[in-house]
Amino acid sequence: MNNEIDRLLARQDCLDLVLRAAACADAGDAHALAQLFAEDGVLQRPNAAPLRGRAAIAAAYGQRPAGRMTRHLVTNTLVELLGDDCASARSQVLLWSCSEADAPTAHGRLAQTRQIIGEFDDRFCRSAQGHWLIAQREARFVMFHGG
Repeated sequence: MNNEIDRLLARQDCLDLVLRAAACADAGDAHALAQLFAEDGVLQRPNAAPLRGRAAIAAAYGQRPAGRMTRHLVTNTLVELLGDDCASARSQVLLWSCSEADAPTAHGRLAQTRQIIGEFDDRFCRSAQGHWLIAQREARFVMFHGG
């Protein structure tokens, strides 16, 4: 990267990927989530076998239980550029969930008792077309509260 503006744009593109992935997961859009990964991208979810490739990622997220609502609150994302076409990031994640079957109140739906704090460790690559993609994500749980 030749100048600071290019570096800032690359960091922002990687940060956008982190946030967009959370938004796609929360929306239940498995196909859009998978498209944020490189064709041979790897997603390591907590306590599960690695998902390798877009098709595997889309298939796994397509099996999300009907009616499950989630919100991934992503914060403290630190992006580090490792070269012109490679970057990494670590993010902190607070995961809230509830059921669409629960009637909304004036305050929304009642959240499930167990709330989880986790981390994403991401590696990014730039595609041949110049777009940043997630090459690898390792997601892990760090702590939880409730039942």
